[in-house]
Amino acid sequence: MQQSVLSTDAPLDLRLSPEELETVESHVSQFITDIVADAGADGAVLGLSGGIDSTTVAYMAVDALGAENVHGLVMPSEVNDDANMSDAEWVAEELDIPYEVIEIQPIAESFFEAIPEAADDQMAVGNVYVRTRAVLNYFLANHENKIVLGTGNRSEALTGYYTKYGDQAVDCNPIGNLYKQQVRQLAASVGIPEELVMKTPSAGMWVGQTDEEELGLGYDTVDAILALHVDGPLSVDATVRQLDVTSEDITRVVELYEKSKHKRQMPPAPPSLSL
Repeated sequence: MQQSVLSTDAPLDLRLSPEELETVESHVSQFITDIVADAGADGAVLGLSGGIDSTTVAYMAVDALGAENVHGLVMPSEVNDDANMSDAEWVAEELDIPYEVIEIQPIAESFFEAIPEAADDQMAVGNVYVRTRAVLNYFLANHENKIVLGTGNRSEALTGYYTKYGDQAVDCNPIGNLYKQQVRQLAASVGIPEELVMKTPSAGMWVGQTDEEELGLGYDTVDAILALHVDGPLSVDATVRQLDVTSEDITRVVELYEKSKHKRQMPPAPPSLSL
């Protein structure tokens, strides 16, 4: 399984050593335990999409808290792939955690009816689905005195590939320091089936949507550019030589990073006045 989590054309191998992977696994599990304890909470809630990120967080949450203290929500809309929703339910049943399936289309339709002129805007509509799921996560978490676990990774955080006040409306991100390639490695390590580990990522915002099509590059390429140029010290030219990517590829990733800075910051307020 170790080799299968790296695409054959990946420009950079970011996988952890076995010792590092063991340390990360323990660290993530302890992080979840500590967050719940510090909040005085009784466990955690998370949305299950059937994708690798939410699946990995679910596995880690069960390891940290026990299955009985992790509550999953499967929240399909009319644009979601039935196979993904089946995978989400499979994860909940495999982990033996309590879960519900909540059809969010009727809830979303109330927004579309309230502002009908926006109902044909694909991005706006997709974000309504994502934000509706966030509200439901917190509704359940508040009721059960639980925290909401995020499922975002470092690649998504740095490129802004998430919905503001949607899938990042969470209490913590257990895998938030891991690039996508490393999330796949962690997933394989904790026993998640290979078909889920290597599944094509999709946010499920509209029919046929995939992460990599929206990003404009494959995750392995995005990871490599982030690691060496955005997070790392290499110049554009040095990154091109090191990775055998184009300068246009790097420009694309840098633009995603720069344009999404507002998502990684608190909403701005005017500077303080000395009165």
